[in-house]
Amino acid sequence: MKTTDTATTGVEDNPGSPAGPGPTLGKTTDTAPAKRSKGDGAVLNVFSHGMLIVWAIMVVMPLLWAVMTSFKTDRAIFTSPWSLPDKLHFENWSRAWTEAHMSDYFLNTILVVGGSLLGTLLFGSMAAYVLARFDFPGNRFIYFLFIGGMSFPIILALVPLFYVMQNIALLNTLHGLILVYIAYSLPFTVFFLTAFFRTLPTSVAEAAFVDGASHTRTFFQVMLPMAKPGLISVGIFNFLGQWNQYLLPTVLNTEPEKKVLSQGLVQLAVSQGYKGDWSGLFAGLVMAMLPVLAAYIVFQRQVVAGLTAGAVK
Repeated sequence: MKTTDTATTGVEDNPGSPAGPGPTLGKTTDTAPAKRSKGDGAVLNVFSHGMLIVWAIMVVMPLLWAVMTSFKTDRAIFTSPWSLPDKLHFENWSRAWTEAHMSDYFLNTILVVGGSLLGTLLFGSMAAYVLARFDFPGNRFIYFLFIGGMSFPIILALVPLFYVMQNIALLNTLHGLILVYIAYSLPFTVFFLTAFFRTLPTSVAEAAFVDGASHTRTFFQVMLPMAKPGLISVGIFNFLGQWNQYLLPTVLNTEPEKKVLSQGLVQLAVSQGYKGDWSGLFAGLVMAMLPVLAAYIVFQRQVVAGLTAGAVK
């Protein structure tokens, strides 16, 4: 052991020996790429964080400006659009809520979106569970039909859909609009939940069958609670799409007392624009925006969990 140490020391101390430059070259070769990769990673990290900061400013600033403007007077909006309001003018909100009928539009939207969201999650989860867990003739064909429905532009179906709704006496009704929303949202819901149900362990369902549970009981009491992250994620996506839906209610829901929030905002923009009540318009805009922001803030962890849960089996 002592001899080995002495020989090693001699080789390292003698720069003229043939083996001398070996360790030195090896150290230099290993250190340089490490330093370069570390420097490149730091530059990339700074660049990515800078882009995220710029993107956050681009998204947050218009929202904050809209909220701030909703508490200003019309004169302050045009004379000092970037300054803070002198005081909080809550009369803008009350005027938009009562005189602009935002309360009626809000109630109609909650009824339509709430009913369609429950129906979409119920029917979509049932169809996705069957397609993910059972093999039967036509399974893949039905699955690809749902995928094809995602690529079908809804604008092509507006005219035949109008006449179908008219023939079955569902035109200009809230429950008819609920059914259309469910049909419109099912393809994406089935596509999303089918992949999610495939990641759930089959041993739990098999244990329920051994204990004597039926397929219905196994689905509602065992598999559906396990799919809660996926249901919340797809529910948030459907909520955003249905809450902001404008094309379908414009064609299928033309009665003023049954209009939803997106239609009411357009009518408010036109009417208040001519009246010059811009503060009431911004107040109505913030009213329509707040439920969407609140839903995402409350369920943001579940959305991320649902998106990443199916990544690894």
